[in-house]
Amino acid sequence: MEEQIAQNCEQSLSVSVSKRHSLRALSSIRSLINNPNTSNSTLSSLLETLTRSLQLTDSDSLTRHHELTLLAGLSLRHPHFSPLISNSLRSNSLLFSSCSPRLAAAAAFAVISDHTVDDRFFVSLCFASSVSVRLWLLRNAERFNVRPHLLFTVCLGLTKDPYPYVREAALNGLVCLLKHVVFEDVDLIQGCCCRAVELLRDHEDCVRCAAVRVVSEWGKMLIACIDEKNRIDCSDVVFIQLCSMIRDMRMEVRVEAFNALGKVGMISEIVLLQTLSKKVLGATKEKKFHSLGAAECFEISASAAAGTFVHGFEDEFYEVRKSACSSLGSLVILSEKFAGEALNLLVDMLNDDSVTVRLQALETMHIMVTCEHLNLEDKHMHMFLGTLVDNCELVRCAARKILKLLKTPKLEFFRLFIDGLLENLKIYPQDEADVFSVLFFIGRSHGNFAACIIKEVCHKIEPDSDDKLGFDNARVAAFLVLAISVPLSCEQNVRSIPPQIFSYAVTLLGRISYALSDVMNQHSLLAYLSLCSRLSNFSEANFKGEDAPLHEAKSDDPNCPTEVSIGADIRMQKSGDEASKSRSWIHGKLKETVTSRCQLEEEDEIWKALNLVLAKVRNVWSLVQSGFSKEALRILRACKEEVLTFKAESRGFDGRIGVSTRKIG
Repeated sequence: MEEQIAQNCEQSLSVSVSKRHSLRALSSIRSLINNPNTSNSTLSSLLETLTRSLQLTDSDSLTRHHELTLLAGLSLRHPHFSPLISNSLRSNSLLFSSCSPRLAAAAAFAVISDHTVDDRFFVSLCFASSVSVRLWLLRNAERFNVRPHLLFTVCLGLTKDPYPYVREAALNGLVCLLKHVVFEDVDLIQGCCCRAVELLRDHEDCVRCAAVRVVSEWGKMLIACIDEKNRIDCSDVVFIQLCSMIRDMRMEVRVEAFNALGKVGMISEIVLLQTLSKKVLGATKEKKFHSLGAAECFEISASAAAGTFVHGFEDEFYEVRKSACSSLGSLVILSEKFAGEALNLLVDMLNDDSVTVRLQALETMHIMVTCEHLNLEDKHMHMFLGTLVDNCELVRCAARKILKLLKTPKLEFFRLFIDGLLENLKIYPQDEADVFSVLFFIGRSHGNFAACIIKEVCHKIEPDSDDKLGFDNARVAAFLVLAISVPLSCEQNVRSIPPQIFSYAVTLLGRISYALSDVMNQHSLLAYLSLCSRLSNFSEANFKGEDAPLHEAKSDDPNCPTEVSIGADIRMQKSGDEASKSRSWIHGKLKETVTSRCQLEEEDEIWKALNLVLAKVRNVWSLVQSGFSKEALRILRACKEEVLTFKAESRGFDGRIGVSTRKIG
């Protein structure tokens, strides 16, 4: 049966028939090739039929493309035919002639199925007259088992190809090489960087984009290979060279340039500061470096970086503005002074028309607050707090995420934070749970300020003239959440809040516990509120010495490291048997609740510290890639010591801290 089908296909392809009949015959051949039971004799006959048909069909025809695809399939499914197929195509002028990209790709794919393709044949194809074949080979170079240095030579040579898409593919090939090979020859790396810098001025957009990527990746390789005393200067040169591309006429090139700026690594603070000002700074006027360009005598000035991020934030395309914000996030960790100056520009992006730009700007601010480089001033508050009432839910959530970590030494700023959150709650009541959570966190980290606010608004929480409580009011509920966080602060104790506040909070137990689910469960919250209500009712005379903050209460549980006096320092007034019975109950509840709170607070602080350490570790990789191995090792050792300190000071975290230690080590 299969022999008959093969004969019919041969007849259809050997005579001049309609295109429809040719495609039908090719479909039958595909079925025979894919059938695992087809005999070798039939497959040999099909190979001869397809080879003969290639010589008869018109060049660039659809039929020829299908024939080449079938030969590639035959080579893959039946490898013992690969040498025959490869020899047939090599002898055919198809691979060395000008043809369509699809046809060239099909022919080249059929050839690479032969495992005997050597370096010599690969090079002969790369420098053949067919542009489509050269392009296809460069884009699929990873399929060949070509020696890395030979592939480097081919790619570097083809960067001078007259066709722009070939130059682009050659540059992309140089970038891909770095994923698999480490080059240590400084002259070789400098030569590659030199050629890429020349192509930064290419007339074609796609070539300039690829050249930016080569300067970035090979520039990092150069920084790693150069001697240590010159690394900072070399890093500055690569950075400034990339800064020169942010004024390119094409949006795609500017986006690529900003993406590359965030990957350079260590950069001089003066160069970073120059990127934030269009006016040339005095310190950068005389600072010059040797360019990566071909002319060794050519110098590049640090002033070439002037206003880089200013131009980026003013760009008409949101993609460029987003990329500029993202790049800035990678650089603010390098210098606190640079982060402070950059914030003046970054806050303007919080009012950008594009949601993605606003989100990226907030993400950069979150990086700042994580590395403790975010210093908000009066001029920043209006723009920042405006994001709390943004019409995009993701933007509001990102702003609240920053507020959770933010600490301020000014009471007026704290008032603004509270007012902003209350306005958020008023306009978007669906954000209630997250707003309550943020209020709880900032109240705990600003105990004195929170207590001051509660004293001022305490009368608003009390029942009105008709003895009606306004607990259904979201604003009142928000103040209750802020109030119950105060005793957990290191700055205040439980008696700084009126006792009835905790009782009122019990009536909102469901809403509050839902918002604080990541801190404590409903049972623990109820016990905590009940305890605070009782403790705050004691008079000054009922305490031995000064009243200690609740978080300092000492538990009998050996797993709670916090030290505080419990029960023994609390002398309740004796009022009959009822007071005597209640003492032991409160004593037990106090130990139980304080133990739970100690553990929760310890876990929260440890996780915050661990996350900060791991964020530093992630940023160390850019230093390693840039060749600053000593600095990277020093930071990693410090991070590991800090994690081991957590392990020594805490219990119940050994497994999770051990994982973090292994990641760092």
